[in-house]
Amino acid sequence: MKNTLPRQSTLLIALVIVVVDQVSKALASNALRGGQTLPLLPHLLSLQLVHNTGAAFSVLQNSTALLGLLSLGVGVGLILWIWRQRALPFWQALAAAALLGGTLGNGLDRWRLGHVVDFLALEPIDFPIFNGADVAINLAVLCFAIDLWTRRNDKSRGDSSRG
Repeated sequence: MKNTLPRQSTLLIALVIVVVDQVSKALASNALRGGQTLPLLPHLLSLQLVHNTGAAFSVLQNSTALLGLLSLGVGVGLILWIWRQRALPFWQALAAAALLGGTLGNGLDRWRLGHVVDFLALEPIDFPIFNGADVAINLAVLCFAIDLWTRRNDKSRGDSSRG
């Protein structure tokens, strides 16, 4: 099949995202102490450690258990869905991998630490501090949109290759 990724590749990409996310959070947690801010890309991006007990934009603060269960449910659902496919269209595979990797990355924080480690701060605008898993989840939305756009006239779009 052209322009597809096998399920194993999709799951491997998700695993790489989880590992990179967890390693970057560990490095940030060790490097940033006591509210200090370190410039990463001057006047654009800095490092600032925050422990978030909520979801995106600090919604559902102090709902770690609920959000942990939600992460688990989404993660299991995505793994099962991906595994049922022999291969996924390229952009759909990237979207699923990024969503799974980001969901599991933040979920691991919630389960292990009771909060999500955020450390990337945009400087020129007042935007919530975020992390690599958050970036992956947002990239998943973009990839799903690209998948929908590029396959909008594809008659077989509803027919996934099942294995």
